[in-house]
Amino acid sequence: MSEVPEVLFVCVHNAGRSQMAAALLDHHAAGRLTVRSAGSAPAETINPAVVTVMDELGLDLTKEFPKPLTTEAVHTADVVITMGCGDVCPIFPGKRYEDWHLADPAGQGTDQVRSIRDEIDARVQALLAELLPTPADRR
Repeated sequence: MSEVPEVLFVCVHNAGRSQMAAALLDHHAAGRLTVRSAGSAPAETINPAVVTVMDELGLDLTKEFPKPLTTEAVHTADVVITMGCGDVCPIFPGKRYEDWHLADPAGQGTDQVRSIRDEIDARVQALLAELLPTPADRR
């Protein structure tokens, strides 16, 4: 693990789940991690319902955009979290890989996307506690 761990969130379009996860982890980590997201087949824009539900938490995704998954992005990450992107993610030895099974927010209303966001937030906070335990956690 790097001195400042790097986490990469990957989904198909990088327009929903991975964008929410990256924004939430970046927010909770407060600069203690490097966080990125990417998609195996990036969309043109972020899902508007995702932008709306993240704005409810004060997290602005209006300047974000879907990014393509690259081998370099996976290579530099310490932890790679996939969300339904299948087998397209390159595998490198020594990396931590997790696959989070989450509903896809595409085509969903804000209530459903809010529920997905909340599930992602719980997982992100658990991941953060594992990657950066507090002194009380180390006892």
